[in-house]
Amino acid sequence: MLKKLVLGALALTLFTAPASAETGERKNLQILNDVAAQVQRYTRFTIFDDVNASIENGMVTLTGRVTMPFKKDDIAARVARIDGVAGVQNDIGVLPVSPFDDELRYRIARAIYSNASFWHYAAMANPPIHIVVENGRVTLTGVVNSNVERMLARSLATTFGAFSVKNDLKTDAEVKGLLETVSN
Repeated sequence: MLKKLVLGALALTLFTAPASAETGERKNLQILNDVAAQVQRYTRFTIFDDVNASIENGMVTLTGRVTMPFKKDDIAARVARIDGVAGVQNDIGVLPVSPFDDELRYRIARAIYSNASFWHYAAMANPPIHIVVENGRVTLTGVVNSNVERMLARSLATTFGAFSVKNDLKTDAEVKGLLETVSN
């Protein structure tokens, strides 16, 4: 299933390598899939973190936000050990410590994942909707099945007094289209 390959918006940035030999592109896609798997397997990666990756000539660039500084370093170290990775540029940001942000994260997560429309996601080992809160501003990332789910998640997130809610959720169809574009 596509959601297992996608980590937040990880597959959305896929790679920025110029269109070259088909084997080179396939190699980049394989490396990116390995990056996604490594991040997904990291036991401290939660729905409150979001990591994106791009690759060019074996150099992986990591971006996104995590809740603790050690996560940034741990994820970069895991990615650096992947076969075919020549180096890692770690541009992952660390979210500021804030009791208000923490409370907002938990309230939004409870609202989304306790909603009957999202129970099937809540039962997953790595739920696909990520809730990034920075200074009272919320960004929803990840992949959902439909535009209705995307809009419902945003609606649920707006009820808790956040300064703003940005909806960067993608649908399975959008991700599938991006993957087809990259593989062609």
